[in-house]
Amino acid sequence: MKVITSKSTAKCPSCGSNSVFYDKSTGESVCQKCGYVLESDMIDYGREWRSFEDERDEGKGRMGSPLSYAKYDKGTSTVIGKASESIKLSNSNRRTFYKLRKWQPRISTAFERNLKFALTELRHASNRLHVSNVIQEEAAKMYREAISRRLVRGRSMESVIAGALYAAARKYQRPITLDEISETFNVERKEVGKAYRLLCRELGIKILPTSPNDYIYKFAAELKVSNKTVADSVKLLKEAEEKGLTSGKGPMGIAAAVLYVATLINKEKKTQRDAAKAAGITEVTIRNRYKELYQALNLRERFKIEE
Repeated sequence: MKVITSKSTAKCPSCGSNSVFYDKSTGESVCQKCGYVLESDMIDYGREWRSFEDERDEGKGRMGSPLSYAKYDKGTSTVIGKASESIKLSNSNRRTFYKLRKWQPRISTAFERNLKFALTELRHASNRLHVSNVIQEEAAKMYREAISRRLVRGRSMESVIAGALYAAARKYQRPITLDEISETFNVERKEVGKAYRLLCRELGIKILPTSPNDYIYKFAAELKVSNKTVADSVKLLKEAEEKGLTSGKGPMGIAAAVLYVATLINKEKKTQRDAAKAAGITEVTIRNRYKELYQALNLRERFKIEE
């Protein structure tokens, strides 16, 4: 039970009693006769519900949904009713209701309109590329920071949001190629690369180089090869790394080449053109990497593979 600490000179408006006390611990003035709370100058930041069954619900708290950078308003805005709710209103209030609903989306700033359109594009692209919500949130956060630093000026909005999504995917080691990003956003590959390098430089984003191992499973799914082939390609890649064959080479070319070699070992009918198409690179790249692997790993004597 809380202790009343001081007496107040106020009068209870409910019963007229002068027996009103001020409780410093709660910041409330309470009538001791009828229990009426006259005023309170303290805000309660605790949970809005209580548990009456043991204490198993003690840790629960009712709050709103978490903030999301992928939403232009971070999920905090409200909507003025629904059209179906206007039936309950009088004619004058109904006109006011429709005016408020009409003007609510129109009073947004240019910044909010730009952000709303950009994040909608980001959400659609993320769905097409099947990226996780974590990557989408990171890309949205990068784009917001780019706007605040005015990095979007002089550049297309699509290229910057595409660069942000590519940077976020690289940060979380999600194997997405520049060609896939470019095709999804309908932006030139060169522009996406420029935006990506700009964001990394200006926002101080440090991203480690991609590894060929990140792409093997992606290309294997495109080629529809067996698990044995995938396992063999991982082993071949490890051997190639030990011999220094991957140093200075494009990770996608190495990944596609070792996967192609693994299909030859397991006698799966896949051509260099198939491997190049799955990786989005040229056949010449596959051929050059294949020749290097053929000689360094001694594929002819080990697996009876002809060059």
